[in-house]
Amino acid sequence: MLKTRILTAIVLLAVLLPTMFAASPWPFALLTIVMIAAGGWEWARLNGAPGAPALIFGAGLAAACGATLLAWGLQAPPAWCWWLAGLIWVLGGVFALRAGPTRWPGVSRLLRLALGALALWAAWLAIVQARAVGINYLLSIFCLVWMADIAAYFGGRTFGRRKLAPAISPGKSWEGVWSGMAGVLLLGLVWVHGIDAHLQVDSASLYGRLLHGMGAVSILALVFLAAMSVVGDLFESLIKRAVGAKDSSQLLPGHGGVLDRVDALLPVFPLALALSSSFHP
Repeated sequence: MLKTRILTAIVLLAVLLPTMFAASPWPFALLTIVMIAAGGWEWARLNGAPGAPALIFGAGLAAACGATLLAWGLQAPPAWCWWLAGLIWVLGGVFALRAGPTRWPGVSRLLRLALGALALWAAWLAIVQARAVGINYLLSIFCLVWMADIAAYFGGRTFGRRKLAPAISPGKSWEGVWSGMAGVLLLGLVWVHGIDAHLQVDSASLYGRLLHGMGAVSILALVFLAAMSVVGDLFESLIKRAVGAKDSSQLLPGHGGVLDRVDALLPVFPLALALSSSFHP
């Protein structure tokens, strides 16, 4: 299993990194459309639309992303669009997690599919816009989510006592959440005073933008983003538990599906752009 995970990760990096570091943001935008389409296919399958309907859903999501590129190009939408997407995540995520896995299948299938399409489309658009801002900015958001996950894993294993959401994800603990938040704050400190200050980067990082725009309040913004990464992770776990699935699919051998890899990114990217575009001068 470990060998399979490593090989899959190497292949993914070999495909992703050249587009991410390309001189133009367009190759990255096109590649992420493929990934989001795969995530849409998985979402449809998890929400009662298998087979051909799932393929149509994924293809339709890809078409919507492509149409967005044709209509807007890489022009940034107004900040209120990110705030609206973030508000839906905050309110909808809290409501879904409080309701638990047993109530999710009772929600209208059409509504579940619409929410999934909106979440995936908004996250894709935010990721593409982040790459248009700059590679350093994009990587700083990616690394925030990864640090929150890694620090939470090791913090939970070391200090975990109180379960966070036993009905959804029994392995997560409150101590893991606090560890993830602490890891994100440490990462932000290192990024601002190390990478931003001493390396030749193409753009300010998320951490630098928040610090310059919000001052000390940026600490709360980073804690909030770390918390929302947990919400994204738990939300996907809730859906899988509601239908008895271990992974969103087997598209990525050793890793599960695309949604298993991007769940925590879905709420964080729109909210990161909302915060940095609103408060960065």
